[in-house]
Formats: sequence, structure tokens, C-alpha cells
Amino acid sequence: MASQTLHDTKKSQARRALRSLAIGIAVPFALTLAIIILFGSGRRYNNISKPFWFAPLWFIHLASLGSSFFMGLAAWLVWADGGFQGETDAMSLYIAHVSLSIVWHPLVLIMSLYWLALLSSLINFGTLFMCYLRFRKVNPFAKDLAKPCLALVMYLSLVSFKLIFI
Repeated sequence: MASQTLHDTKKSQARRALRSLAIGIAVPFALTLAIIILFGSGRRYNNISKPFWFAPLWFIHLASLGSSFFMGLAAWLVWADGGFQGETDAMSLYIAHVSLSIVWHPLVLIMSLYWLALLSSLINFGTLFMCYLRFRKVNPFAKDLAKPCLALVMYLSLVSFKLIFI
């Protein structure tokens, strides 16, 4: 009887963990996807003459979705290890990163405010780097998931900078 109760408790905990993981990944992913759907047509972006190293828009969209997935998973790993209690600013930094990451598309693709996109990308890089530092204290795998996200934000900063002078 006691072993059955223990088994049911573990099963219930596993279900809750999977549910929280799904939410932790789905929310930033869905926000990014919604921004891409609403603001991602990029007619202006596609029509300007760009250097060879500018990625096609579909690749930027895909990389943004991947970054949202990685950071959602990283944040969940930190949360699961209790890191948002120990690292009190980690959650604020993560929310700031998610907020800043979704503004690049409308700033560049709809409003053509490249200088503001550059500024938000640079602030996002700083915020994401601080997340990286906080996450590495809690979970080494979460820290590693943030690395490709840092690379994407730096790339988007370079794209924004170059767009100012095109």
C-alpha cells in the first residue's frame, strides 16, 4: 500500500514537471511565433540591397524560434533546480530578455527603426549575458543553452547596425 502511494506521488510529480516544462517552453516560443506571424513579412527587408552575410528572413525567423525554445528550456532548468529563489534577479533578467527579443522583428521589419533595433539588441545582449552568468551558477546545461542565443542576438545587432547605413 505504501509503495503504491509512493509510486502515485512520483507519477504525479513527473506529470507536474512535464506540464511546467511544456509551459516554460511554450510561452516564449508562442510569443516569438506570434510576433513573427504578425510582423515578420519583411517586405522592406527583402527589397533592400543587403550584404552577402545577411541571412534570409526565414532563417532569422527559425533561429529566433530556436532561441526562444533554448532559453525557455534553460529557464525551466534553472527554475527546476531552484535557481530563481537563489539568484533573485535571474527571473527578471529572463523576462527582460524575452521582452527585448520579441521587439526586433517589428522594429526592423515593419517600422524600419534600425537604430532602435540596434539599441534594443545591444541591451538584449547584455541582459542575456547576465542570464548566462546567473544560469551557470545554477545549472551548467542551462548556461550552455544560452550560448547560441547570445550568438543570435549579437548577429541581429550586427544586422541592425549595418541596416542603419544601407
